[in-house]
Amino acid sequence: MFDFTATYTDQYQLAMSQVYFKNGKRDTKAVFDYYFRKIPYGSGFAIFAGLEDLLEIITNLRFSKKDIEFLKQYDFEDDFLEYLANFKFSGNIYSVQEGDVVFPTRPVLQVEANLIEAQIIETILLNLLNFQTLIATKASRMRLVSGERVLLDFGLRRAQGPGGYYASRAAMIGGFNGTSNVIAGRDLDIPVSGTMAHSFIQSYDDELTAFREFAKGRPKGCVLLVDTYDTLKSGVPNAIIVAKEMENRGQKLMAIRLDSGDLAYLGKKARKQLDDAGLDYVKIAASNQLDEFVIKSLQEQDAPIDVYGVGTNLVIGKPDAALDGVYKLTFSDGQPRIKISESLIKTTLPHRKQVYRMKDENGECAGVDVIAMGNENNAELSKVFHPSEPYKFLDVSAYQKEALLQPVMENGEMKIKKRTLAEIAEYSKSRLAELPYEYKRFNNPHIYKVSISEKLKAERDRLISEHKM
Repeated sequence: MFDFTATYTDQYQLAMSQVYFKNGKRDTKAVFDYYFRKIPYGSGFAIFAGLEDLLEIITNLRFSKKDIEFLKQYDFEDDFLEYLANFKFSGNIYSVQEGDVVFPTRPVLQVEANLIEAQIIETILLNLLNFQTLIATKASRMRLVSGERVLLDFGLRRAQGPGGYYASRAAMIGGFNGTSNVIAGRDLDIPVSGTMAHSFIQSYDDELTAFREFAKGRPKGCVLLVDTYDTLKSGVPNAIIVAKEMENRGQKLMAIRLDSGDLAYLGKKARKQLDDAGLDYVKIAASNQLDEFVIKSLQEQDAPIDVYGVGTNLVIGKPDAALDGVYKLTFSDGQPRIKISESLIKTTLPHRKQVYRMKDENGECAGVDVIAMGNENNAELSKVFHPSEPYKFLDVSAYQKEALLQPVMENGEMKIKKRTLAEIAEYSKSRLAELPYEYKRFNNPHIYKVSISEKLKAERDRLISEHKM
């Protein structure tokens, strides 16, 4: 979709990399953690998305001749530019599976590579994972409140440029059924769906003629937009006339669409008009600034809406707009590394790590993820601690422990089998189903616990003491 060369990065990544290169640190091994600090939208969970796109891009990430020529004007030295001309990521990446439910402060993905390679991929990693995770989480919230109703992504025209392409992908992972985005449908095998615009109806002298012409030209999957002039006095009655004419031709009108006004009221009135005309099979679609709050309200009012077309609020991630994902160094040159903050919650956790999901004796999610040292045996995990309130601890010795960080790239090559978008979405649905209801509540969800192992806590505290001496 987009020409991702290795210049899809921030300048300071290259500036730091040149210093590493000149100081003989280009082969220094490092570990970086990707995680986020806050769940968006007041949700109790986030849906991880963007991984397979990222791995595919990193596999092919190179500096082109055009890139190298461009960088010459920014004081990069010739030997370093020669190194970049032969750049290829050759490191390892460990990650949770795309589509999984994830929580703040715990590693979602871990990069193990030389310092230069790890720095150069940071920007594209954050760009892709933060955005798609944000949109997939928004989509999942809409799926939870809409039940089995059809959800369609209508947001491309309001998206931030090409971000609309990745928003369509993430929406599917979060539980949407289709998109109006044709190029995303082509590339990602997403069902493509659309109706008509008001301009089509306005281009004819009257609404009925417009409906008739559209139905003749697009009889399969025909959806008529009924609010151009007067929804209940003109739009729906004219749609009924055309639906009857279609029946006489052995065809069926699929749906009408409401795009303005009181959607619950108009939906109920339109449903009665359709049913009274013997058109109970004609569905009602609704659009117009929908989000999870509007959908929840419509559901609670028993609005007879069968299809929700969601645009702006989905693809821009309103109101949060960005996921605060970060990428932090935790190990380099054989030593654990730490970044200390006045707030303990912002102090990074050192070392290579593994994350375990705690499950009870029935194999059900216990509402706890534990961050442990990478070399810790899960059998050792018993007493675990709150990451920022050290006197809070939990005994997890009786829990089953599922290791979440698995190798997805080795020596720069994808290790996992590429899945279809439908397979990722189905996996996400299954993982969300495992999460207890209290964490999926729309309002005031229960806070999912993220703890650190006793050994990791001791290492963090030791490094804090050393650096503050």
